[in-house]
Amino acid sequence: MVVTGRLAAAAVLAALFVTLMLPSWLGVLVATLALAALIGLDLLLLGSPGALELSREPLTSVRTGRSIDVELAVLNGGARPVRGTLWDDWPPSAHARHRTHPLHLPPNTRIRLRTELTPAYHGDRVAGPVTLRLLGPLGLAGRQVRREVPARLRALPPFRSEPLLASKVKQLQQLEGRNTTTIRGQGTEFDSFREYVAGDDVRTIDWRATARANDVLVRTWRPERNRHVVMLLDTGRVSAGRIGCADSARGGGGTRLDAAIEAALLLGGLAAAGGDSVDLLAYDRRLRTEVRGVGGKRLQLKLMHALAGLTPELADTDYRGMLRATLQRARRRSLVVWFTHLDAATVQEGLRPVLPVLAERHRVLVVSVTDPEVAAAAIHRTGVTDLYTAAAAENVIAEEAVARETLRRAGVRVITAPPDLLPGALADEYLELKRTGAL
Repeated sequence: MVVTGRLAAAAVLAALFVTLMLPSWLGVLVATLALAALIGLDLLLLGSPGALELSREPLTSVRTGRSIDVELAVLNGGARPVRGTLWDDWPPSAHARHRTHPLHLPPNTRIRLRTELTPAYHGDRVAGPVTLRLLGPLGLAGRQVRREVPARLRALPPFRSEPLLASKVKQLQQLEGRNTTTIRGQGTEFDSFREYVAGDDVRTIDWRATARANDVLVRTWRPERNRHVVMLLDTGRVSAGRIGCADSARGGGGTRLDAAIEAALLLGGLAAAGGDSVDLLAYDRRLRTEVRGVGGKRLQLKLMHALAGLTPELADTDYRGMLRATLQRARRRSLVVWFTHLDAATVQEGLRPVLPVLAERHRVLVVSVTDPEVAAAAIHRTGVTDLYTAAAAENVIAEEAVARETLRRAGVRVITAPPDLLPGALADEYLELKRTGAL
């Protein structure tokens, strides 16, 4: 049972009555019985909490940083009206607003209550219990109960690079001849005939077409466009490092994994628009999440849901296990885009032993995000203390440069950029591979 301020006010009035009108034990007994009778009447006429049916959608999705209203339907199936207050409980990271709702439901009445949620970080939030405080018609006392109404809020990655996707898709369409002529070159897809010129490979001569024409004709080919792209996300401890400024408006202040997710979403959307099949694997000591066999317009949403709950694992990545998982899924030659961090230990102990095996079967592209604060510290030297910081920053930059050169000599292409430029740099590299037919 719960009591309200009205009961306290009634008790004060009863005390004044006893003091002024009937200052005796009899007066105390009369006042106490009167208050008890009012409380009993209020509880007797109280609407039944069991008559309330609560329901809502089990899963609600929203982009990180955006607001959404989560509805809670309340139905009074009893014969008495229900009045009181309802609290809709959510984790603090959901940043819930307007979660306290007054209730005044006549019998057989349904209402929908809305709580505004604004998650600041991607991932799932599980709703807490719904608290109901129901009061009698006099408003003196009531009952408070808690009800479990299962629900989840899924905060999808923010995908701040989505406006860039449209321009990159347009470049891809122009590249593939939807707005301009098709690029001709060595490949496996037949394009057209042309006249034979000195230096052409005689094996390209089409003798049937030549018999129907006045000149010797050779076949021209175009590079194969629809290929397989495999994105590997290293979710081990190296992905947990924070980069950029916390108040950055474009992706700063997050982890390396956040920057990799942003770039992977852009590349996935671009590859799907180009007709390529896209797979994604997130791996540390085990397979964390996977997207396979989805293409076209459905791919982007599938990637977002798969990456929504992904967080770094504070353990060293099993690179050989990641290699095995990749080779099991990529049977034909593919473009493997590996998102990781390029420090000396990762390259020497993790990547170098496995990359030759992977590069022998696939074209490999290693993608790593650089920290803009490290670059800024390397040139900021206003005091003696800054000199030590600048020296440490230069050492990090030199170590990353050595790692890049090591991978390039091994025949692996490397993309490094700050978090706000990484998605665009990766998209440009993908378009260049498409243009040259290197996929």
